[in-house]
Amino acid sequence: MTVRDTPWPEGTPCWAELAVPDLELGRQFYGALLGWEFVVGPEETGFYSDALVGGRRAAALNGYRPDPDAPVAWLPFLATPDAAGTADRAAAAGATVLAGPMDVMAFGAMAVLADPAGAAVALWQAGTSLGAEVVDEPGAIAWAEHMSADPTAARAFYPAVFDYALQDISEPGFDYTTLLLDGEPVAGIGGGWDRAEWCLYVRVADTDAVVAAATRLGGGVHLPAEDSPYGRVASITGPFGERLGLMGPSTGEEAAAAGA
Repeated sequence: MTVRDTPWPEGTPCWAELAVPDLELGRQFYGALLGWEFVVGPEETGFYSDALVGGRRAAALNGYRPDPDAPVAWLPFLATPDAAGTADRAAAAGATVLAGPMDVMAFGAMAVLADPAGAAVALWQAGTSLGAEVVDEPGAIAWAEHMSADPTAARAFYPAVFDYALQDISEPGFDYTTLLLDGEPVAGIGGGWDRAEWCLYVRVADTDAVVAAATRLGGGVHLPAEDSPYGRVASITGPFGERLGLMGPSTGEEAAAAGA
């Protein structure tokens, strides 16, 4: 498995959580959909629910929603060794600080921002918790990307906050820039989205099967499954209207594996 036991490099998406109005429903849906097992925290944590993949922390559900009228959406966290300093740098570059910086008991420190396009993103400074302990495995987060109608502001903002290099991989009808750290892709910025938000993709073994399961379990389909250079991708909606991307083998890869 792709696992980690030390803090993530600065600027790397290192954690993701979903604040929901009904934790029990959320655990039922994602447990059945992705095979997640949950460790539910005590009352003083708001019954914060860590999702485990292979016994390791992969993401979480959070019952605390400061704005109950806001759309439910996944919130990615970017790693930093200094949440306060990075929040200041982000504010100077045009972000709005929505919460923090603040300590989260001994687990670490965090801040929540709205980037200049209006997409929410958080910062995480590791304490006893480094964030995700497993990534890019079935059931774990595989990719994170900022999407909006006009990504120009995001392409200027994020390299001003973190040491990202930009790699433009756009094609006709496809506006996309990859964020690189030390030459390696860690996240993306894309256009053509109806609202500004950070989108997450979960690695799955069979994209079409998970799309069908999402509908059966009370979710829906945001973008139907299709093969891409990065595998077979789709976007589903969960029981609260939240969007979540899926990334699995392409149908050609599945057929080749079956033939082998």
